[in-house]
Amino acid sequence: MRTLITILVICSAFLIIPVSVSAQKVFSCDHSYEADVKVFVAKYTYEADLLVYRVKYSYEAGQNDGKWFFCKYNYEADKTIYFCDYSYEADLIICFVDNSYEAKWREKSMQYLMY
Repeated sequence: MRTLITILVICSAFLIIPVSVSAQKVFSCDHSYEADVKVFVAKYTYEADLLVYRVKYSYEAGQNDGKWFFCKYNYEADKTIYFCDYSYEADLIICFVDNSYEAKWREKSMQYLMY
């Protein structure tokens, strides 16, 4: 009887606790006013807040860790981004990397932008 009560308490706790999962599926829009986040692409990794690896399939997208999947349509995306021409226009500076293990936040204080 106690085991059943324990299982019910644990299961109900999981239903009460909100789970915050944020996959990094992004859509690149044409105008800055349409975007959730304005992004500038830096040439060098030391200039970036986030090092981004572009994945081929949506199921490979990370949990706010820099592994991005670019969607064809905005309704598929978790975040809409706009690529700026100048770094001073951007909310977030990124640099694309060649390997998935390189993807990471360099400036953790900016992570909130992609949640």
